[in-house]
Order: sequence, then structure tokens, then C-alpha cells
Amino acid sequence: MTTTTLAVLVPLLPFLGALAGLLLGRTAPGFVRPLAVLPTLASLVLAALVAVRQGGGAAVDSATELTPTGSVPIELALHIDGFAALVAVLVGLVASCVQIYSTGYLRDDPRYPSYAALVSLFTSAMFLVVYSGDLIVLLVGWEVMGICSYFLVGHYWETPEARAASLKAFLVTKLGDVPFLIGLFALATDAGSFRITRILGTVASGGLDHPTLIALLLLAGVAGKSAQFPLHTWLPDAMAGPTPVSALIHAATMVAAGVYFIARLLPVFEASQAAMVVLAVMAAVTMTGSALAALAQDDIKRVLAYSTIGQLGYMTGALAVGDRGAAVFHLLSHGAFKALLFLAAGVIIHAAGTNSLAVMSRMRNLRDRVPDAYWTMTVALLALAAIPPFSGFFSKEAVLGVAEHVVTGHTEHAPAAAGWIVLVAGLLAAVLTAAYAMRLWLLAFRGRGIEAPDHGRQPLTMTVVLWVLAIPSLALGGFTFRLLPDWFDGRDLGPTLTTSVLGTGVALVGGIVTYAAWRHTAALAARIPLGAVAAHPEGDAAKVEAEAIATHEPAYGDIAYAPDPADPGRLLLGPLHRHAAAGFHLDAVYSALFVRPVQAGASLVRFLDREVVETYVRGAGALPSWLGAAVRRAQTGNVQTYVSALLAGTVVLAVAVVLATTGA
Repeated sequence: MTTTTLAVLVPLLPFLGALAGLLLGRTAPGFVRPLAVLPTLASLVLAALVAVRQGGGAAVDSATELTPTGSVPIELALHIDGFAALVAVLVGLVASCVQIYSTGYLRDDPRYPSYAALVSLFTSAMFLVVYSGDLIVLLVGWEVMGICSYFLVGHYWETPEARAASLKAFLVTKLGDVPFLIGLFALATDAGSFRITRILGTVASGGLDHPTLIALLLLAGVAGKSAQFPLHTWLPDAMAGPTPVSALIHAATMVAAGVYFIARLLPVFEASQAAMVVLAVMAAVTMTGSALAALAQDDIKRVLAYSTIGQLGYMTGALAVGDRGAAVFHLLSHGAFKALLFLAAGVIIHAAGTNSLAVMSRMRNLRDRVPDAYWTMTVALLALAAIPPFSGFFSKEAVLGVAEHVVTGHTEHAPAAAGWIVLVAGLLAAVLTAAYAMRLWLLAFRGRGIEAPDHGRQPLTMTVVLWVLAIPSLALGGFTFRLLPDWFDGRDLGPTLTTSVLGTGVALVGGIVTYAAWRHTAALAARIPLGAVAAHPEGDAAKVEAEAIATHEPAYGDIAYAPDPADPGRLLLGPLHRHAAAGFHLDAVYSALFVRPVQAGASLVRFLDREVVETYVRGAGALPSWLGAAVRRAQTGNVQTYVSALLAGTVVLAVAVVLATTGA
């Protein structure tokens, strides 16, 4: 079987699995789980075979014209280089783990068949984006992921949070997709083709007429899909969906698509110095702002969501300094440890009965309830904080290293300003990343207070997956840059001495300072009596505690609550904490600038429609009605009345004629 045939089967199998799952979900529920897991696993195996055959060498290209257009042709095309081959393996691995994990996590969910089918369709769409060699076909996968995310984020549609989150995710990403689509057509017009290889050839020959405009239009779509500033606000709210969906979106699909798209078309962006600086600024603001927000979040999934935004900022930062190898390297390592973080968080949430870190910090022995999640999440957090020898260290240092090369003038792929912006922001984000990673670990696993609830052991399908993902989280970094240099344009992605010392040093400082702040506040937390909450007669104790902590008011009885004194984030951020916890009020800014004016305009239109337009419509209908009523009154059916009216009319006409004649 040829490499092209194998590559075609990779996205096709999950698509067929999704179709079969939707058709058989109700009539043959016993087939739902096999149809969810087996096609995705088969795609993983085929993607690995494609990667082995591609071998990091020359790209595999194949195309056939989809339909004659009369101008710019649209083709079913494959373009599989080393980046595409490796990213496809990541997508298959994470999607397979998510499907296996979901069989246990959603085992009692009545809507599991539709959920599993949508996850398979989501996976198929991402495979299409990864392997596609034509931008229109890529756009199809891009948009299918958007609609799948809408349904999956809103899986728990009974809750208003899930409904609002799914709608917000859809609208914000579509806001970016409009200029993205315009940019695609402008790019194809300049290049005369939607084929990626021909577009890159046009760029190499200097054939783009409007590189800055095209790059900025495309960046808008990337910012929406990959949750980069200023279109990142949908991603934290998307945590209202099932935790496995969060793992899939954050690790291997959707948000990775934007970064991967820029990596594919990086020469288009390099053709504009202004676009590269804009990309660097976007990455810097995203890295630092999301890290500060993560340090202030109480919901464990929102911490990880802001973490994803920041790590994607590192990837766009690498692209801003002209190195797609470092960006894809971090994309791969991040995909492994971020999927592990979310799936481990799902186990912890199941055990604790809450998403709140404030409540978990008041539970002792939680780590003993979930030993698998404890150890694997510890590995993933160390990778996130870029502590050697975990995978995140190597990939993050690759990003900082290429930024240093731009600053020192060793490369001319990007302006020096972009290098300085990415390097400084990357080091600052490294401090904050280690800080919020340490904070999450301390609050989740070093709590004090009431005994953690015992819900029994988690299903084997949930815990085995954690250990599978722990392997690449621990070993992927060193393996990748040492054994697979040809897959990354032949560049050396090994850590450099300067950035390794700086990056590791600031990360250690961030972790140690956070630990010291936690120790300083732990004594105050120990004096707050929370044990009686477990006996609260009106509902879930964890929910009562979380609400009390959030409102800073007594939950019931005489127990007083304070703003979680065990949270080192409050001490570290000080007065900035309130703003960081609210995402620096960007949603409020959007509401003031866009939502309220649109609502006011809609209210005005409704008023004009009801009070002005409908008034004329009602008047136009009333006049014939009145005339009809008058005519109807005249039609009495009495012949004498008709004759009398006829005679009276005759007399009036005769008088009128006589008067007219006399006057003449």
C-alpha cells in the first residue's frame, strides 16, 4: 500500500467511525465504544506508518483536481513533510487516549454515542488540516472542527454555563474566520493557486503583491482558532464541556491548528517584517497575560486553560522569530503533557467532587485517593514548568534559544525587535508558569482540613491512559531533538547554555517563591474551621464551601469564611489578583465596545420596527378596513332604501347640472 493511500485512510477511518456511531448509537449501543476507539487507534497506527515512510525526507505530494472553477483550481491534495507526519502521530495518540478515557469517564452518560461520534469527527477534521496540501480543503477541516467544538463544549447543554460557553466559542472563532477567509482568497489570487507548494513557490520568487495585508488577515483567524490575544477569551469558558473534550481541544486539535497553519505557511508571514513584529507582540502579550491569569484562577480546569493559551504563545513566539521547527517541537511536547494534565484533572475532579482548588486545599489525603493522577500530574507539571529533564524543558528552551539567536544576529529570518520581545516575554512567562504550576500542585495535593471523599477507584481505562501519556511527557524532549533533527528542517533544537541557565533558573525561582508564599499562608488557613461543612444538610459540601469562599461570606451557622488564605496566588499578585482572576476584564471591555452597542442598535431597530414601520403597516391595513365597513353598512338588503338613495342621488345630480348651466 502506497504512502498516499495510507495517508488518505488516516482521516477517513475516524470519519467513517463517526458516521457509523451516529447511525448505530440507538439501534445497536453495544457497537458505540468499539466504533469510537478502534478507528482512531487504526488511524494512529497508519499515521505512524506514514511518518516512518516519510522519514523526515522529501515531502510526499499528491493532488487531483476536485472541480474545474474557471479560475483558481481547487484540488484534493496531500502535502506531508516531517512536521505533518509528526503532528498527525500526536493527533492520533491524544485522540485515542481521549476516546479510551471517555469510555470510563462518560460510562453513564446517555448522550455518549453522539459525544463519541463528534470526537471522532473532530479528530478526522484535524487529520485533514494536517495532511491537506490545498487551502480550501484545509479550510473544510478548519470549519468542521469549529462546529464540533460548539457541540462538544455544549455537551452538558442543560447548564447555562455550557450553553453560553459553546456559543461564545463558536462566535469568537467565527469572528476570526471572516478575515481569515478573505486572507485565503487574497493569497490564492496573488499566487494563482490554493496549493500550498505553489503558494510557497510564489513567495520564494517574490510574487506576493500584498504580503502584509494577507499576513494580518490570516493572523486574525489564527488568533481566534489558537486562542491568542485578543481572541483568546473563549477558551477558559470552554471548560464547561467534558474534561476529555478539553484535553482534545487543548492538546492536539483546534487550538493547535492555528499554530500549525502558520508553520505551514511561515514564508508568507516572513515576507512582511511588520507581520512578524505583530506576531511577536501578540505572542508576548498572550504569554505574560495568560500566565498572570492562570496564577489567579480557582477552577483547576481554567488554570490549565490559561496555561494552554500561554504555551501556544510560546509557539507563536517561535514562529515570530522565524523558526517553525522550535514551534512544532513545543507543539508536540505540549500536546503530550497538556493532554495528561487535563485527563489527570478529570480524575482529581471526580475524586474531590469539585473543580475548586480552594476547596481541594481544604481536603487532606486527596493525593492518596488518586495516586495515579498524583504521580502523572506531577510529571506533567514539571514538564509544563520546563524543569529538566522533562520534555517541556527541551522544547521551551528551543523557543528561547531561537529568540536569542535573533537577538544576537545569528539569523536574519526575523527582525531583532521580534527577538527581544519574544525572549523577554518568554523568560517572564517561565517564572509565572513555574509559579502557577507549583500553586496548582500545592493546593490540589497538599491540602489540610476535612477528609477527602472516597469514591472508590477510577475505571482502569482512565488511569492506564495517564501512564501512557506520562512516557512522552518525560522522555519526548530529549528523544526528539537528538534522534529526529531531519524532521525539523535539519536544525539543531538542542538547548543552548545561556537560555538553559536563564530559563531553568527563573523557573526554579518561580516555584520556590510560590512554595514559600504557600508556607507563609498555610498557618492562617489552618485556623479556619471548615470541618463542619461536611455535615451540611442542604447539599454538596464542596459547593457550599466554594460559594462561601467566592463571596467571602458565611456559608451557614456561625462558621466564618475568609478569602482563601492558603492561596499563594493572592499573596504573590496582591492587588492585581482581582483583575487577573477576571481575565483582566477583557470580556467586560468587549461587552462595552461591541456587545452593548450591538444590543442598543438591535433595541433601536426593534423600536423602529414596532412603533414606526408597524404603525404604517397597520394604518395601510386599517384604511381599507374602514372603507369596507362603511360600504358594508350601506348594503342593508332593503330595496326601498336602495331606490330612495338612487332617487336622492338623481336629484342631487340634477341640481348640480342646473346650477352649472345657470352659472355658465
